Amino acid sequence: MIILDSKNQALINQSIACCKRNVTMPRPYLKNIDHIIEKPNLNHHKKGVFILHDQLNLDVWPDWVKQEKPLLIFMESRKKGEEIPHHKQKATYILSSMRHFALDCYDSGFEVLYHSTEGHFDEGLKEIMDLWEGSLTFMTPSEWGSRKRLRCVKDKCSRRVEEIPNGFFLVDPDKWIEKIEPGYRMEYFYRDMRRQTGFLMNGDKPEGGEWNYDEQNRKPLPKNHPVPEIKTFEPDEITKEVMEMIEDYFPDHFGKMKNFHYAVTRDQALELLVQFIEERLDEFGPYEDALKTDDHKLFHSQLSVYLNNGLLHPKEVCEAAILTYENGNARLNSVEGFIRQIIGWREFIRIYYEAMMPDARNANHFGFTNKLPKMYWSGKTKLKCMEQCLRPVIEDGYSHHIQRLMVLSNFSNLTETDPRELNMWFWFAYVDAYEWVELPNVLGMSTYADGGVLASKPYVSSGNYINKMSDYCKNCHYSVTKKTGEKACPFNYLYWNFVDKQRDTFNDSGRVNFMVNMFDNKKTENEKAEIRESTEKFLNKLERES
Repeated sequence: MIILDSKNQALINQSIACCKRNVTMPRPYLKNIDHIIEKPNLNHHKKGVFILHDQLNLDVWPDWVKQEKPLLIFMESRKKGEEIPHHKQKATYILSSMRHFALDCYDSGFEVLYHSTEGHFDEGLKEIMDLWEGSLTFMTPSEWGSRKRLRCVKDKCSRRVEEIPNGFFLVDPDKWIEKIEPGYRMEYFYRDMRRQTGFLMNGDKPEGGEWNYDEQNRKPLPKNHPVPEIKTFEPDEITKEVMEMIEDYFPDHFGKMKNFHYAVTRDQALELLVQFIEERLDEFGPYEDALKTDDHKLFHSQLSVYLNNGLLHPKEVCEAAILTYENGNARLNSVEGFIRQIIGWREFIRIYYEAMMPDARNANHFGFTNKLPKMYWSGKTKLKCMEQCLRPVIEDGYSHHIQRLMVLSNFSNLTETDPRELNMWFWFAYVDAYEWVELPNVLGMSTYADGGVLASKPYVSSGNYINKMSDYCKNCHYSVTKKTGEKACPFNYLYWNFVDKQRDTFNDSGRVNFMVNMFDNKKTENEKAEIRESTEKFLNKLERES
């Protein structure tokens, strides 16, 4: 079962309380599965494979699965949906893609047991195991909670249940876990991964002579620069049924259901991969840090949604990008930056998760205890940058990484918000968020809550960074050129207040200790007083969840 300490459970309960009301009793929402998939006769099968919602790719499973065609078992859990108020589109995406995959497996000649349970999926599995004498194989779940539950099933039926390693990543985390400590950075890991995979390598040298090209990838988007649209998909009857179920069961969960557009099959996900490679990869690099009003995707791939539930595999995505470079259709800095996000960062934070759990859930280096500001739920704020970064999350369950890191997480830290509150919000707010990927990014990277194990500095900034990389500030209620006072951009004085109050952390980091010297030696006493006064007034007026 999922093991949560009292603090994390309290945060979950609070999140649910913000969304939850009484819901109707369950209704059968499986007609688009039941009328196609025949109920299997359990006695005909000696072997079964349990497939989780984020393991939807048979090519990743061992060869014997395709050869022997064991019974495939899928499970929908009502209690799992009630634990955390996941975004309505996230819940729809998870269940619809799992249902589509189950149907694809059935069409490929597998017998499929698709089960819906009021309890947790482990409880449903135990019921099946009590009725069936066969053996069950499951792949190690990516998330800690699901792993605990499946291992409970294994403990109860030890002779009949086998766990196999997770194949949806490129490396075995056990070989790297001991390296995770302050000072071991992603860049070291990334170079080893380049050597191991041979991606963008010329012998033992990196393609182009450099390991990364970040210096070329920090450009703001020029005015009127065209950005190709990402293809969207109309919900079919299966997805519509799931949407109806989510609205019925969880009407007050976070986010809006309108305009659900995600791919829900592997074929559709492959279409999006091809479109990204052909239309957006070349300009991904230069503008990957850019921010633009009313566009939360720009040249980003949005493929994390499909990588994180298995419809796409990291190896095939990287190989497609590299082939495009080799064919002369994408610049090196774009392709290198893209594969670094996958074989570097994505793999690295998964190893971090394995090394740091479960204690990582409690990380709070700065000791902040404030509740999450209400704007994270409503999207209503006079801060243009926050409004622009929150609205797409509420409407689509997605925004790109700079919006997450340098606006939403930055504001949380500067307003001294408990990082564990932000962590829970990211977990249920984003369609691509699973605990293994969002927790390291939020508690390790963006809020520095782990005290520097993952990141080498706190990722905080004033309004200058946002103004440089976006057009948000031009139409904001606040003035980015004003440093203190009622009309000043809050990021400006909140940043310097943060530097002042967290000077020990800044001094310990060789990368940003000069900011403390700037505050101490470049700011007058009047300026320091105005920074503290403006900060106090803003924080006192900031509405937070009770």
